[in-house]
Formats: sequence, structure tokens, C-alpha cells
Amino acid sequence: MRINLRHPLHLTLSLLIIFLLARLGSPTLAAPSLQMTPFPTPTPGPDGRIVYIVQPGDTLLRISLISGVSVEELRGLNNLVGDNIVVGQPLLLGLGGPSLPSPSPGPSPTPTPLLPTPSPKPGLGNLCVILYNDRNGDSLRQEEEPSILGGAISVNNRSGSVSLTVQTESGLEPHCFTDLPEDTYTVSVAVPEGYNPTTVTNYTLRLLAGDETYIDFGAQPNSETAAESPAPAGGGRSPLLGLLGGLLLVAGIGLAIYAGLLLRR
Repeated sequence: MRINLRHPLHLTLSLLIIFLLARLGSPTLAAPSLQMTPFPTPTPGPDGRIVYIVQPGDTLLRISLISGVSVEELRGLNNLVGDNIVVGQPLLLGLGGPSLPSPSPGPSPTPTPLLPTPSPKPGLGNLCVILYNDRNGDSLRQEEEPSILGGAISVNNRSGSVSLTVQTESGLEPHCFTDLPEDTYTVSVAVPEGYNPTTVTNYTLRLLAGDETYIDFGAQPNSETAAESPAPAGGGRSPLLGLLGGLLLVAGIGLAIYAGLLLRR
């Protein structure tokens, strides 16, 4: 079959076929995809406001998803009624602290040498001790109970710098150890022969600066010492007994006179 190209219909068909063949032979071009502008990270300004400038292709939903601020918050912060925004429009995302520059490290300060701290001087205190004659045996010293003659009092501190011993004398006043350094002290007494202690014979205490501490140790004559003690003056007779004897003598004389008078009658 022959095609007559001079015929108008045949010529149109031929041109159509050639056009289709040319289109099939040329490479197909894909449609360009929609490119979104990058989302610049907003930073707080000097006043603390975080502001974002709307970019091409932005929507209120896109800004909400990327910034983490809900659509309702965006509307409230920017007084928006709908979702219409325009390119270049500033949107307030919130409030934050202003961006601060990172400080550059400076020179290390030179440490100040530590000066030795002077040790405080210990203060002084007084310690007064008496070994008294506990006449009533109640282990409590009364003002009239005197010191026992012939005993001994020893004072020693823990550091070993003080070691003192004195003999007790008769009297009513205690023996005072003055200007003792602040420390822990042990005070002990030695009871003379013929006495039995009625209290403890040693005591440990802490003496502080400015203290004046009094310690009483008691002792009582034993039975042998009490028996050997000298009798009171006047031959051992009590004045009260002598007075009673005189009254009885006068009463006896009076009765004798009264009986003589009765016999005469």
C-alpha cells in the first residue's frame, strides 16, 4: 500500500506520527520538587525576646513543629486571629535570657601563702583543796569542821608539767594552788594514821582558764584514835554533872532540916 504524501490527510497523519516518535525518543524531565527554605535557629535578643522572621514557604504549623511552640501559643504571643503570615513578618516565639559571650580564661591568680597560726596561750586557774575532820561522818563539810593535821594533798596534770604535794595543817581554810595552767588534773589526798576516809581520796577534773575550784576530802578518827584522845580539862568531870551534884546536895540538906523539924514536933 502506498501513501500519497501529497494528499492533505496523509500529510497531516505523517507529521503527527513523526512528532510522536520524536517525543518518545527524547528523555523525560522530572518536575522540580518544592524546595523549603532552611529554618534559622532564633536566639534571644538583648531584651530576652526570641523573634523569628517568616521565611518563604513557612506556615504557622511548620514554625510550630520546628520551634516546639504550639500554634495556639504562637497566635497568643503575636495577636494572630488566623493562620495567615507573610514573608518577613517577625514572630515572637517566647522569652529567654540574652545570649552571653563566653568569657575568655584569664591568668591564674597567684595563691597567697598561708601564714602559721600562732598557738593560743593556755590560761591560768586556781585549785583549793582541804582534808577536813568529818566529825559527824556525813561526808559533807560544815564550816566548823577543821583541816586534819599531818595529811598530804597531791596535784598532778595530764601533760606532766605540774606535780605538787603539800602537807595539811590545822585550821578552817583550804590550801589553794594558784596560777595552774589550763589542763586536766588529778587531785588526791593521803589520810594521816589513825583516820579513816569518809569520802573518795582522789578526784579528776578539767581546770579552765579563770576557774577557781574547791574540793573537800573528809576523814574521821578511828576508834583507837578516839579512845586515845585526851580527856577534857577539870579531871574529866563535866560542868553540867557538877552543877547537878550541887543541886542534889542542897536538896538533901533541905530534906534533913525538914525531917528534924518534924521530929521536934
